[in-house]
Amino acid sequence: MLKSWIEEAVKSDCGLKNFAKNLLKDYEAVNNAVITTISNGQVEGQVNRIKNIKRKMYGRAGFELLRKMVLAKSA
Repeated sequence: MLKSWIEEAVKSDCGLKNFAKNLLKDYEAVNNAVITTISNGQVEGQVNRIKNIKRKMYGRAGFELLRKMVLAKSA
């Protein structure tokens, strides 16, 4: 089903043509992401949260303060 949608989008003149071509480059990974129930969303969310804390503190302190901020925000 996904493969047929991608092939149809590649043939069309819609704005999704380039997106569909890029999906074909790594079709196996894209297809597995769609059909499996396993998700790394929780991990990615935590990484994003830590990066935002770090970005807010840019240039202010080292690892120890960042560690304290991450632990304080998670409590």
